[in-house]
Amino acid sequence: MSRIFWDTNIYIYLLEGVAPFFEQANNLRSRMIERQDELLTSTLTLGEIQVGPRRTGNATWADQCRDAILQTSTVLPFDTKAADVYAKLRTNPSIKAPDAIQLSCAASVGVELFITNDKALHNLSIAGIHFITALDRIPF
Repeated sequence: MSRIFWDTNIYIYLLEGVAPFFEQANNLRSRMIERQDELLTSTLTLGEIQVGPRRTGNATWADQCRDAILQTSTVLPFDTKAADVYAKLRTNPSIKAPDAIQLSCAASVGVELFITNDKALHNLSIAGIHFITALDRIPF
């Protein structure tokens, strides 16, 4: 069993059926369930996942996306421990604030894998996160 953190974009692919990533995200989630891996994300994801649907006036879909994440994932808060990691990460000007929040939440609890398709994050080395990789490079 591994602790695997999904960045918001992976949830969007899965919940909105975004090609070509939907199939990869769906297969990954199925494999995680088989392996009894723990799926984690942060409270930032709960907000970000709702932005698109709310912009188009679809509050019902926004709520359904939020609830799907709450039912399937461990949602990590941006707490004091994460804030300390965040402060260290933000000393690197190439790491944007939302990315630093996601990374700091994951690092503060320790995860084996952080999955994001944000290429700017793939080469980072962060204490508390063993690997950062893209969806199509998952070693399963």
